[in-house]
Amino acid sequence: MNGLRYTLEELLGTMERYGITRGLLLSPPLQGTVALPNDKVIALCARSGGMLAPVVTVEPTAKDVKAAVKLAKENKKEVKAFKVRLGYVKASAESPVFNGLYDYSESEGLPVLFHTGDTAFSTGDLAASHPLTLDGLANKWEGLTMILCHFGNPWFADVAELIYKHPNVYADISGLITGSKGYAEKYVEWLAKKISEAIYFAGGAEKIIFGTDYPVTKHSEALDLVRRLDVEEVDREKILCSNAERVFRL
Repeated sequence: MNGLRYTLEELLGTMERYGITRGLLLSPPLQGTVALPNDKVIALCARSGGMLAPVVTVEPTAKDVKAAVKLAKENKKEVKAFKVRLGYVKASAESPVFNGLYDYSESEGLPVLFHTGDTAFSTGDLAASHPLTLDGLANKWEGLTMILCHFGNPWFADVAELIYKHPNVYADISGLITGSKGYAEKYVEWLAKKISEAIYFAGGAEKIIFGTDYPVTKHSEALDLVRRLDVEEVDREKILCSNAERVFRL
């Protein structure tokens, strides 16, 4: 879920409509918008009746990393993960500025989510958001749980290799559908085929996590994508529920 505007009530109502009992909330800055501060995200989650848990977005400065870790420590029972916006910020995943974040995340078992793949606007840096840039980080920080957001779209095969190779690397399927466009139906079929093939390559769906990036992708669209996967029902359940419960300790 991202920083585009909607009310808490609208979000919770949509989740209830589709039988979604828990979710993660974050507010990364997007072009031309102002992000909701991390402390406000935490406050919104506190009003959700247990349906939402906060993710702290981390910018690549020593001051911001220190503030993010401090906020997570102060809200230890609530914060479930951090987010780094690769491709949108002028820093790589292996930048030393993030070392304090990785140290804390590894010690506390908190996952770090990384934006990977296509960017929302043309000024994004695809070289920085390519999923293979995270291979070296996974080698160096073997105890750090890493989640590659958006499955590295369109580099699905590269993400399949990373989640197969590294015990600490996962991928989510959020933000893959971004509104109606030409060949929309064929595109969703293509997505389902690519994700199914990644599951075959990895030998199962234990490393794949459901997500929407709402309101970029609607809940109905994300759920429809999972229904289209050519996988066993036990793997569908892992993607929709049990993987997230395990990884984020929901």
